[in-house]
Amino acid sequence: MVVRPRPKYSFARRMVRCSRYWYLRVVRQHASAHNIARGLALGVFIGALPIIPFQSVLVIALAFVLRTNKFSAWLATCYSNVFTLVPFYYFLYRVGILVVPVQGLVFDPQHLSMRELITAGWDLFGVMMLGGVVFGIPATIITYFVSLQAVQRYRHMKSERRARKRAALGR
Repeated sequence: MVVRPRPKYSFARRMVRCSRYWYLRVVRQHASAHNIARGLALGVFIGALPIIPFQSVLVIALAFVLRTNKFSAWLATCYSNVFTLVPFYYFLYRVGILVVPVQGLVFDPQHLSMRELITAGWDLFGVMMLGGVVFGIPATIITYFVSLQAVQRYRHMKSERRARKRAALGR
């Protein structure tokens, strides 16, 4: 048996392959397109809140309550994670300050754990939470409609492929 070395893909190529894998995992769920889109929208909204240690638990609980797709809801929260924490929290801080200009608040990237955010002041946490809600609402609406179209288009194309195969086989 000859063992061939794995091809080494560039980072960009790996990201494209990974994105396609997760896209296919979502659209192939045994749920309605509406249910999947609602799950993704819920996940994007919860992902926009500055509660990174609790996002997964909260989104799964809400997905059960709202009877939406749990996998797509959980997957959609993954855009806010430990690696994107500092720039994402800073973005939420800036959006919150635009909505409610509070004097004397300072964003310190050295203290971003949930406990440190709360002890830094409810004002800072509140501003970031407000920034998350302001960012999350339009992101949720856009995610719902884009993902609904994507799932419906994928399923329509798949049914057309099946019909062409059946026609070619003479069935």
